[in-house]
Amino acid sequence: MLDWQDIQLFLEVARCQRLTEAARRLGLDHSTLSRRTRRFEEKLNTQLFERSTHGYRLTEAGQRLLAHAEEMSRHALEAVEGLSDQNRRLSGQIRLGVTEGFGTWVVAPLLAAFGDRHPGLTLDLLALPRVVNLSRHEADLAITIERPASPGLVVSRLCDYRLRLYASRDYLARRGRPERLAELGRHRLIGYVDDLIFSDQLSYLEPLLDPAKVGQAPQMAIRSTSVTTQYTACLHGAGLAVLPCFMAEPAPALAAVLDDEVEVNRQFWITARQEQRQLARVRLLWDFLREALELNHHFLMGESASLIIPEA
Repeated sequence: MLDWQDIQLFLEVARCQRLTEAARRLGLDHSTLSRRTRRFEEKLNTQLFERSTHGYRLTEAGQRLLAHAEEMSRHALEAVEGLSDQNRRLSGQIRLGVTEGFGTWVVAPLLAAFGDRHPGLTLDLLALPRVVNLSRHEADLAITIERPASPGLVVSRLCDYRLRLYASRDYLARRGRPERLAELGRHRLIGYVDDLIFSDQLSYLEPLLDPAKVGQAPQMAIRSTSVTTQYTACLHGAGLAVLPCFMAEPAPALAAVLDDEVEVNRQFWITARQEQRQLARVRLLWDFLREALELNHHFLMGESASLIIPEA
């Protein structure tokens, strides 16, 4: 008979592909997890992992077991969820992965209302300057700037949002306001580090750095992997930055420039693994985010400077 604890350990190692990370997530010592993983293989008389300096890769037998283990995990989650429903009050944890700026400026304030509606739930908000990996079970739900293409995911377009070119009013008083693209050569720009951009959807500055379009290319003043850092640098007069309207419009110290020539429209997508999407607590958060962001369409498109918080 298989031990459910062995299956849980196997699943975590298979998802993380690194023993140290799996041990940390399980709250176990690295050597203990290594020993228990080998003991599980001995019990099955089958090698489940190929071990190397690059991590733990599943063997063919491990891949076959993984499919069954994922199904067992799904049924266990559904069983717990069903018991929670019987008490007529949902409890448990939801982990939501989202891009840094959107998570900080929009999602975090909205989640206060969700918490008031469902006080038994604990929310982990992963607001990161990268894509959260659902296949490795880093989160239950993810909001991304690109439509995920991985199999086994439920994906839906969540909302549109707009970005504009912004500068601080202090910067404009010192350096002057550009009235056309050709004048950007006299200004300093703030943007992403090119080789560390995690999505092509973030390459906003390419048209502004093309001499064929703007004449003399502007100087890059500051580059950062963090949109929060870019926002802060722009706010303090370091240069011009393409920023989401939901970040910049509420700041009185920032002003949009070249409105007619620089406007970027993007989308956010919401996604979950099929088995997680079926859980009641995940469905509740999914539906709440759709409702709250539909309510804030004008704010996301830069037509309003105030975020609307849904009623609890």
